[in-house]
Amino acid sequence: MDFLTLFAVYVLVVLTCIALVCKYSGQQQTPFSVLYNSVVKTVAPFTPKWLQKFSQRTMHRLFHQRNNMFIYLHILLEGAVYAEFTYEVFGFCREMDTTLTSLSVPYVLLTIKTFFFYLCIRRDPGTVTKKKVAGQLHIYPYDRRLFHPGISCPTCQLVKPARSKHCRVCNRCVHRFDHHCVWVNNCVGAQNTRYFLLYLFSVCAMAGDIALLTIDMLLHAVLRSGLLRASYIDEYGQQQPAGPLFVVQHLFLTFPRIVFMLGFLIFVFFLLAGYALFHSYLALVNQTSNEWYKSRGYVCQHCHPTTTADNLCSPAPDHSKRYYYSRGLLRNLV
Repeated sequence: MDFLTLFAVYVLVVLTCIALVCKYSGQQQTPFSVLYNSVVKTVAPFTPKWLQKFSQRTMHRLFHQRNNMFIYLHILLEGAVYAEFTYEVFGFCREMDTTLTSLSVPYVLLTIKTFFFYLCIRRDPGTVTKKKVAGQLHIYPYDRRLFHPGISCPTCQLVKPARSKHCRVCNRCVHRFDHHCVWVNNCVGAQNTRYFLLYLFSVCAMAGDIALLTIDMLLHAVLRSGLLRASYIDEYGQQQPAGPLFVVQHLFLTFPRIVFMLGFLIFVFFLLAGYALFHSYLALVNQTSNEWYKSRGYVCQHCHPTTTADNLCSPAPDHSKRYYYSRGLLRNLV
């Protein structure tokens, strides 16, 4: 398989992943879950019972119970990127006389991101408790479309305030529930939405800045090597000028770790930038992800055939009143 084919497959996989995540985020039935269930059914007759139970317990712990695995994975990926940047890109940039101020920006952004990341993990998202529920009931009115008065959570045994939802992963009701984020091992709700937004923007800024410094380094490497004026002999013995494809292939062979790090950063940037813009839009109209999915007519991801009052998803509201809780851009942001 030649380089062009490998590169095309790499780009196609990245774009497909972005499209699938954006399309099926928040839905219960996704191509991934369907594929996983199909594989399980196919191999079940040939799989020992103990292995099936172990697999089921593992999947349940990963995606249906609170655990720190994705936090550790987040730190591992971040550490790998910064190790590669510090070990190789930083030195090349210093040789190109890049200022220390520019090279210090990623580390400043890392500090800022870590601060908001910690707040997302440790901050209470707005748990509905016996002591707080009386005050939380008066914060938002019931729209009588998505949220109705007098409905109690059968698990928490508390009346559910408007815009609240019971999270099965955390096993608690959360006021102004947005979603449960496995990357911070916490719900995003009334008390930590602001930190989650700042966390998303800081990650995007961090990935974008490192990517720009890396691209600048690779461009300088190409210009200094004279590759744009070079030529090569093709398979037919003809002399050909080094075009963009030849330059990219040379970079892959010369700086493989840096190029793949750059590809990963670009993937993360566009994925999280889209997600951050989506949450910014929700902030501007004073809406949560949970309310957005319901208003589009999606079934809540926590619903199942044995639906109770706790996880009942109301029908989609009238689109003319979709933004029931909107109070204007500035007040929504506040």
